[in-house]
Amino acid sequence: MTDQTGLEQEIAVEQRHLDRVYARLAELRQSAVRAERDGYRMARVGTHGALVERDAMVFHAAQRRHTLDAEHEGLVFGRLDLRDRQVLHVGRLGIRDENAVTLVVDWRAPAAAAFYQATPAQPLDVVRRRTIQSRAERVTRIEDDLLDPTAAPEGMTVVGDGALLATLSKATGRGMRDIVATIQREQDEAIRSPGSGVTIVAGGPGTGKTAVALHRAAFLLYSDRSRYAGGGILVVGPSSVFVEYIGSVLPSLGEDTATLHSLGTLFPGMTATRPDPPEVAAVKGSLRMRRVLERAARDAVPGGPGELRLLYRGTLLRLDRAALDRIRDRALQRGARRNEVRRAGFDGVFAALWAQAREQSSGRLPEQPAFEAEIAERAEFREFLKAWWPRLHPRHVLGWLAQPDRLRRYAGGILSSAEIRLLNAAYRDLDSAGLTIADVALLDELDALLGKPAQPARARRDPFQLAGGVRELSTLGERQRAARAAARERPEDYREYAHVVVDEAQDVSPMQWRMIGRRGRLASWTVVGDPAQTAWTGDPEELTRARDQALGRRKRHDFTLTTNYRNSAEIFAVAAAEIRRLYPDLPLPTAVRSTGVEPVELVVPATGLETATVEAAAGLLTEVEGTVGVITPVPRRDEVAGWLGALGAPRLQVVTSLEAKGMEYDGVVLVAPSEIRADPGAGVRTLYVALSRATQRLTTIDPTG
Repeated sequence: MTDQTGLEQEIAVEQRHLDRVYARLAELRQSAVRAERDGYRMARVGTHGALVERDAMVFHAAQRRHTLDAEHEGLVFGRLDLRDRQVLHVGRLGIRDENAVTLVVDWRAPAAAAFYQATPAQPLDVVRRRTIQSRAERVTRIEDDLLDPTAAPEGMTVVGDGALLATLSKATGRGMRDIVATIQREQDEAIRSPGSGVTIVAGGPGTGKTAVALHRAAFLLYSDRSRYAGGGILVVGPSSVFVEYIGSVLPSLGEDTATLHSLGTLFPGMTATRPDPPEVAAVKGSLRMRRVLERAARDAVPGGPGELRLLYRGTLLRLDRAALDRIRDRALQRGARRNEVRRAGFDGVFAALWAQAREQSSGRLPEQPAFEAEIAERAEFREFLKAWWPRLHPRHVLGWLAQPDRLRRYAGGILSSAEIRLLNAAYRDLDSAGLTIADVALLDELDALLGKPAQPARARRDPFQLAGGVRELSTLGERQRAARAAARERPEDYREYAHVVVDEAQDVSPMQWRMIGRRGRLASWTVVGDPAQTAWTGDPEELTRARDQALGRRKRHDFTLTTNYRNSAEIFAVAAAEIRRLYPDLPLPTAVRSTGVEPVELVVPATGLETATVEAAAGLLTEVEGTVGVITPVPRRDEVAGWLGALGAPRLQVVTSLEAKGMEYDGVVLVAPSEIRADPGAGVRTLYVALSRATQRLTTIDPTG
């Protein structure tokens, strides 16, 4: 440590460097603005080549300016003093001065790795590591680690002793914050693991699994931008609440090309936020559902015609239900996809009619092509074909499961009677209640089984091209946005991602693994999760098989995070005691931060639960500066949200125990923990998750009676 004068001197040293960095940043930004302006001037040349060059120049200049603007806050956060007396400043963006001298090393660059990986046992030529905190363009705090005292020059000042813990104690705000300034060695090793293969990161609550996954995505984009930005990075989270929570992390790191989806939005055009009860989710998520859906995808359309009757030149041609079923079955042989073999089905109908006509006709018949053309001209025949073999959307076929007789026929011999009853009850209100999260994977499976009818290719249109070759007058900002959008434009159902990140992987069902796997056939993967937090109550061997099939035979890189940075030791002790009910010998992460504030446990009469919840939430809003989460059993979510509406606090969020997965709050009010624990499937594990969401304050309220 050092005295206040020494501290002020060291802050002044870093402030001078920061001033130099921001001055250079302003110069670079002005250069990017000039490049944009010069690019537009090239249009005056009037040639096609000039227009192409202009668009490229404007796009790259606008992209550079966007990056410089995005990285302004907290630009420089670290410093390394090396044994050879070299000094490196580490930050969000690499910056050089006008003479190409490095002012800031990008945190993802190999030269910056020692900032995260050096330890007193292995200093990696680092004498002093300094963490720099700033607000706007002013240095507010510095903290040092002296890693190699024997190499420290005489008079080297060492300031502070708790940069990481000080940062972790800060209010979190509405969304997840990046950890770029406080990445620890075990996290950095996972972030910088090879880009190929599968990186699997395991760790308990608070170990930074999600942050590692997102920072790894940013690292991959930096290390091989042409591959990962070109192919795209897909990030899959468990819920829409979670995806919204993490949505600001990659943009804060200067990366906005990744695609974020929850499990309920992966299928194009569908958004599901409603969970199933665990026992229903286990049935819908089972691989056995694929066999059920295969039967459905081959079945006759509900309400479709049961026979075809056609009068041809005085002869009645008739195909009954059995004949039509045989034609459909022949067309669907060998895994054929229904929407893609409609023509084969139609050809089968033509062939059967032609055979009948030849057998029954006493007069001369035209050749078969002429016969088919004559039949096809009839409006009633065309309407029959459309009704008998329509183009099917997966949502249509999933809706067939809501008919009890069909569900019994499809699931008989595959699912048990009890499981069929569960699905019957679950799908009874499908039209009114809408899809659940688990249904989205079934839609994706049906999409693979049904296939898609061929669609004519659509030419890409210039959004600023009007009729007659006239180009619409547009602003600089409009053309920049259009250029960026065109560069990233992908089909709605894009399936060629270069990298896939799966967060909270322990909750992904076998059918969901199949859905994600279809989007990652060409990808490398990052998979993060904690088996102790799983809500999956189905067959664990089936789950492993589905995951391994999705990941393929790619080489695995396994990492385990062992330190809980999020929870105070006092809070995590409560969560740890809960999970020990199930797993007495489970290795748990070590919570490294103590606040001296014990969690509050309240037991109130059932009639007083509302008042106690409102008072506890209001109290936490005054005690912490950041977010307050109120976590409820799934059935109570709307009820509790209604209680708290009068508080009108933007910092307050009400979530279910399932939606809380992956979330972080400064203070948590946990409502009715005994009701969460009572779930016979994953109750204890779900409660473990809910108890470990708070960083500073935790209040539990249980009703009695």
